[in-house]
Amino acid sequence: MKKLLAICAVLAMTLSAGKAMAADVTGSWTTQMQTQDGNNTTITFNFKQDGADLTGTVQGPMGDPLPISNGKVDGDKLTFDVSFNGMTIHHTCTVDGDTIKMSTKTDSGDFPAMELTLTRVKADAPAAPAPPTGATATPQPQVL
Repeated sequence: MKKLLAICAVLAMTLSAGKAMAADVTGSWTTQMQTQDGNNTTITFNFKQDGADLTGTVQGPMGDPLPISNGKVDGDKLTFDVSFNGMTIHHTCTVDGDTIKMSTKTDSGDFPAMELTLTRVKADAPAAPAPPTGATATPQPQVL
């Protein structure tokens, strides 16, 4: 009986640690989407996660950013909506490190369902430190 209780305790700790270690999706994520004319365009998702709540915007090549609504995070799963031109697009996502697999759908026949892969935008590496202010080079003697 003690072994069974110990096993259950270990399983409970493992499962709760998995939830605690769920990735925070806060930041910028990009994907390429093919337009109706066959060209590719970049779409940027800017997420802000606060516990289970997800807010942010979606920015396409034209126009102002569109706000995310109904955003929820549950472990490695995300759901949110984006509305424009009287249409709402529902997004269902799975996070795996720096990649998000996204499925979209809408009730409108004008916008087909899509499968997209988002990639986290990495922050630029810090620049090398500048030399101290007022530093001067030491003159070198000239040899004649």
